[in-house]
Amino acid sequence: MAVDRERIARAVREILEAIGEDPERPGLKATPQRVADAYAEFFAGVDDDASAPLQKTISVAHGPAPDTLPSGAVMVRDIHFRSVCEHHLLLFRGRAHIAYLPADKVVGLGALPKVVDILAARPQVQERLTEQVADTIAEALGARGVLVVMDATHNCVTMRGERQREASTVTIAARGAFAEPPARAELIALLGVATESTP
Repeated sequence: MAVDRERIARAVREILEAIGEDPERPGLKATPQRVADAYAEFFAGVDDDASAPLQKTISVAHGPAPDTLPSGAVMVRDIHFRSVCEHHLLLFRGRAHIAYLPADKVVGLGALPKVVDILAARPQVQERLTEQVADTIAEALGARGVLVVMDATHNCVTMRGERQREASTVTIAARGAFAEPPARAELIALLGVATESTP
């Protein structure tokens, strides 16, 4: 179902009136439609299939001789993403780092950021988003192991309440072979530089 922009615009107008503003004044007159357009972008992934970018796979077990089975992890670091916190409808943004241990097939490296983008374009909490990315990759690729690390700053933390401007949140989801701490320790170390930096 497509985002109902007109309904959003009406609701934003109501919000402006509820805070004591005049939605007809020049600076606000186009605001309801602008917010509706922004929400259509922010929530474009609500009905999208996050596994769709992973449908086109490449066999690494069969090809030019000698045939082989993959033994090492594939890692894509520093995937920038932004999402909307479902608690306050405020943005959070950061970097995702993904590693997976292929079975006999891989996907183009550009497919992994697309999975993150689709799942992030929904009302989210970072903890669930991290788990959903891991599950989607594990199930769609039959991967022997998946590790997802997300490091993000949340406007609900940095801009309201205690306003912890430097705070970031790190979440980790591991599947298969990487569910065991020793197996994922090397990957976490490789991600160390990336996870130390604030987005």
